[in-house]
Parts: sequence; structure tokens; C-alpha cells
Amino acid sequence: MLIGSRCGGQWRALREGLADLLLPLVCVACGDLLGGGSSSIVCVRCWARVRPLPEPRCDRCGHPAPSLALAELALDPGPRPPLPSCTWCELLPPFVRAARSACWATSGTGGELVHALKYGGWTRLAGELAARMARVEWPADVLEERTALVPVPLAPVRERERGFNQSMLLASHVGRILGVESWPDVLCRSRATSTQTRLTPERRAANVSGAFVVDTAPGRRLRGSHLILVDDVVTTCATLNECATALFNAGARLVSYLTFARAPAAADK
Repeated sequence: MLIGSRCGGQWRALREGLADLLLPLVCVACGDLLGGGSSSIVCVRCWARVRPLPEPRCDRCGHPAPSLALAELALDPGPRPPLPSCTWCELLPPFVRAARSACWATSGTGGELVHALKYGGWTRLAGELAARMARVEWPADVLEERTALVPVPLAPVRERERGFNQSMLLASHVGRILGVESWPDVLCRSRATSTQTRLTPERRAANVSGAFVVDTAPGRRLRGSHLILVDDVVTTCATLNECATALFNAGARLVSYLTFARAPAAADK
């Protein structure tokens, strides 16, 4: 048995070596070769280039605090009252409790990783992004109250073209890491919408207005719940706000947002 086991291990090592030689694994962000036996499809350098949102951050929306607050904190690092809500909070409806993102979308490699998942079809990457999302810090009441994760739905035609919904993959992985249920059947699109990428904030809001509805049967679970909406990127909150409004109108008490990446506001540039 020992000899057979040893031979089996040698054959596995040989197969893996041949696979690395004939089909070398490369980083999905920069294209550099990854070392043999790597469990990640992103190289160490690219992960190091992912830029987290800097501290201090607004307790509610998770956005970096205004530069004045940063300057005051540098001058007086001692005990101080909570930082005031920032202008990013003004994007959120009153029933949205908190918003969190793991990194910036437009600097570093955060946006490139989202693009590799969303348009490159690297679905294996969803688990790695979700691991970073699962580590964000929440207010204590969100941790105590969160009922389930709800992914932002894709239009059926777009999901068929892509073959998957990246938000659903992220929510599923985050849920497994945190031990929180994922409810992918609650929210659906009532109509297809144009891509938001090149639209102004006003047109983004108009584009997704009324585009999401709650499915009646699974929606019965929503009453009194605190749901975490999951998406890959947040820019102006137009899509997330429409989803949250549909969930709130269907009985959810509170909604919070979780994304892997976040686009900076105009004041951040």
C-alpha cells in the first residue's frame, strides 16, 4: 500500500508538472506567469496593488471622511466624537443602514479584477473577491441583525449571454464564509436596462427606475428583515438604491450594501 500510495503521488506530481508546462497559469490581471501550485489566479503583486478605501471612514456609508476631518485627526489623534456623515451618505435612502466596499474601483487593480470576473469569464475569481468582501468591518447592529444576502439580479438576456451573474456568485461565496444565507430568488428585473458605464448620474437613475421587483413567493420572507445587497461595483448607488427600494416596499426593515469595489466621488478626485 505504501509503494502504491507513493507511486500515485509521483504520478499526480508529474501530471501537475506537465499541466504547468503545457498550460501555464497566468495572472488574470497582469498576465504574468504564476508559480507552480498557486491556489490563486491573481499574482501577489496585483493583490498588493488593490487599493483599500483609506481611513477614517464614515460609519454609515463607509466612504473616506472629508479631507478636513483627516487634517483634524492628524493634528489631534486623541479621543473624539464620531465623524459627521459625508456627502456620499446623501446618495443613500433613509432605510439604508450602511454601505461597505473592499477597495477602489478606478485605481490600483480592483477594477481590473472586477473586469476579469465580469467580462473575462473568470468565475473562479469570485471566491477570491468574496474573501476580501467578507473581511470588511460593519457597525455592530448590522452584524447582529443581518438576515440574508441578496445579489443584484441581471436581466435574463444578459445572464444568458454571460453565462452567470457575478453578483450571485459573490453573494454565494460571502454567505458561505460568514455563515449567512444567500437569497438569489427574492429580487428580479422587471425589464432589461442599458449598461450604466457611460451614463451621467441623472441618466443612471432614470435608466434603472422601476427596473427591479420582488418575487411574491420568496418575498414573504422579507418582513422585518435587515438585508445585505451584494454587487461587484458601486458608482452612484442608482442600481443599489432601486433594488433597496423594491426590498423595502416589500417589507424589509433595513437594507445595507456590500460591494467589492467603489468608484470615487467627485470630491475624492
